[in-house]
Amino acid sequence: MTVIDRRAGRVLLLDRAGRVLLLHGGDPARPGLHWWFTPGGGLEPGETTAEAAARELFEETGLRVRPGDLGTPVWHELTEFEFDGGQYRQDQDFFVFRVAEWQVDTAGMDATERLTITEHRWWSAAEIEASDEQIFPAGLAGLVRSAAAEEI
Repeated sequence: MTVIDRRAGRVLLLDRAGRVLLLHGGDPARPGLHWWFTPGGGLEPGETTAEAAARELFEETGLRVRPGDLGTPVWHELTEFEFDGGQYRQDQDFFVFRVAEWQVDTAGMDATERLTITEHRWWSAAEIEASDEQIFPAGLAGLVRSAAAEEI
């Protein structure tokens, strides 16, 4: 199987309580397989990871931010996964953005997002650690604790 290499930008969207917004979705090629993940996604041609993260945050949550407001990445990972029959190797940067609160608006989702993202929820680090659900990225609870502890 051919591996698709791509870059991505993702956002740890934190509320005033230090909770992170996660999206719940699945793989259309593997019904019944679902997981929680941060807003974000692959770069469009010519985009930086911050630009992709800001665009995807708007598409998936309705929250519009300027790429420069995301600052520098707080974490970086290389992950491999299967989605919709393809094998991906994704090199991704994670940014932090803080809001007092936010009501998610999914009107900007594209067709694939509408098909695969089924819900959203704010999670505390403790809830992430206590959950038996699949949550990505691995080590997210520690990232949330670190980001929530930093001054705004």
